[in-house]
Amino acid sequence: MRTVYLGTSAFAVAILERLAGSPYRPVLVVTRPDRPKGRGRRLLPPPAAEAARALGIDLLQPDALHAPETLSAIATAEPAALIVCAFGALVKEPLLSDYEILNVHPSLLPRWRGAAPIERAVMAGDAETGVAIMRLTAGLDSGPVALQEREPILPDDDFATLSARLERLGGDLLVRALDERPVFVEQSEEGLTYAEKITAADRTLDPSRAAVELERVVRALRPHIGARAALADGQFLGVWAARVAPEGVAGGDVPPPGLHREGDRLLLGGLELTEVQPPGGRRMAAAEWLRGRPAGLGG
Repeated sequence: MRTVYLGTSAFAVAILERLAGSPYRPVLVVTRPDRPKGRGRRLLPPPAAEAARALGIDLLQPDALHAPETLSAIATAEPAALIVCAFGALVKEPLLSDYEILNVHPSLLPRWRGAAPIERAVMAGDAETGVAIMRLTAGLDSGPVALQEREPILPDDDFATLSARLERLGGDLLVRALDERPVFVEQSEEGLTYAEKITAADRTLDPSRAAVELERVVRALRPHIGARAALADGQFLGVWAARVAPEGVAGGDVPPPGLHREGDRLLLGGLELTEVQPPGGRRMAAAEWLRGRPAGLGG
């Protein structure tokens, strides 16, 4: 079966590599244009572009997916199906009508439809998540599902560890769906939630929230985005690792508000920050950052 693959992120790369090693190896990969990244704003390709080149698969990076020249290139590839995973742009007509389109979505649909299902599942404290193979429709991740399997979320999982397991599961499920061609079943609307894109507000740790919730935010955003805590001077301290403060460390039953220190420990409410990144600096142990710092904890 000839396929065309639409994907962008590192998660999409893992699915692409699994697909490339199967009888359904894509004849074309469509991904997003190169974007400026990092402090130097250097133009860099998305992960899927690098993977396509390494795999020797034809690559297309259009500014507009539905531009006539892009649609023509996809048609020239003569795919029997399009495969979509973490593409990062809306797929709409005429592609929806012209091709069977399978989507690999890392959640137990209808829970966590949308852009950030892995992060939102960890943040919410879900006990499990999974991967669904669905048919793409005009609605947001609302199409019928062919296969779905569960994956537990472990107490110490972060985005990296959980997504690695979901990548393997998603790749295997996709190939199985292409092999077996199971019946697609419409999703229920019961239990529907949306995984909104991660914003600056989501990254910022609010000391008024429970420490257990804040610790989940840190894990959900590690290592790809990172949480942050406000400093007294208005800048932000990156937070890469944290734990609920042991009893007796966080100032008793009611810990002081905001970012504060207790000896060589750095705390935000009842959350102990253990690995941080100062503005413009490198990642380091919180105790190292605290050495010689004033009580105000400015940047």
